[in-house]
Amino acid sequence: MIRKHTRRAAKAAFAVSLGVAIVIGLFAGAARPATKAGPTISIGTKNFPEEFILGELYKQALEAKGFTVQYHENIGSTELVQTSLTSGKINFYPEYTGVIVQDVFHKTFSGPSAQATYNEAKKLEAAKGYTLLDMTPFYDTDVLAVTNATAKKYGLKSIGDLKKIGSFTLAGFPECQTRNTCFVGYTKQYGLTKAKFVPLASISAYTLLDKGTVTAADVFSTDPPLGPGSKYTVLADPKHVTGFQNVAPIVKTSVAQAGGSTFANTVNAVSAKLTIPAIVAMNKAVEVDKQDPAKVAATFLKANGLA
Repeated sequence: MIRKHTRRAAKAAFAVSLGVAIVIGLFAGAARPATKAGPTISIGTKNFPEEFILGELYKQALEAKGFTVQYHENIGSTELVQTSLTSGKINFYPEYTGVIVQDVFHKTFSGPSAQATYNEAKKLEAAKGYTLLDMTPFYDTDVLAVTNATAKKYGLKSIGDLKKIGSFTLAGFPECQTRNTCFVGYTKQYGLTKAKFVPLASISAYTLLDKGTVTAADVFSTDPPLGPGSKYTVLADPKHVTGFQNVAPIVKTSVAQAGGSTFANTVNAVSAKLTIPAIVAMNKAVEVDKQDPAKVAATFLKANGLA
């Protein structure tokens, strides 16, 4: 899942902007481990800002507990990160549960609920020698968006309504074209036989929508442009083509076992704090305000007593 392309505490005001309750000085005197602990954790990320934030969150939290972390940011799409995982270059990366089920294991549907999707993903990964740690409260899924003007002109409310237009163009990152959670699923499940796929390169999907170059675009539900007052309409997906997409770190089981409860508890504690408002605010800080993902992550972790 490729998306929009792109170290310690920042000011307390920024932490507040993340929607985090912070008590000044509460953790100022917290002790740091004096020795390294457990196995080396090799973390990888995909190549979009939300993943950079996630990677830094887990990296810094684990380092604060004494783990040695090797960090490989911006590896590429799910397919490329999976290659890095199975080859042993990395042994940990944050992935979206529906992507695991539908794109990694090629199941047609991911499940009828977020929990069912997580359970299926966990079972599938365990059979291959990987452990799926706890999933986040937030989810980030592919969504189809059009401009408000286009939605009004054609009366578009759900993905199936795009058939009213006839022939139209749909932009997305290249791998979208062959995924059940993206273009393949949209066209098959909603009968969009006249849709023409336009692969994104360096230009933003939102720019193409604004210019009228494409009619619709596959974007992501936690994108800052889709926030309050957005000039884009997200089309409903009643058939759940894009699946349920909470984040859960995939870890090589032998590494998870060697790390023990300290490792799992540290990672799970980070995941538990990642609500939709928190991740949207951090995405905005990185994508719109051009903050360093490492600094954004450090601020969030400090505010929540996790580093």
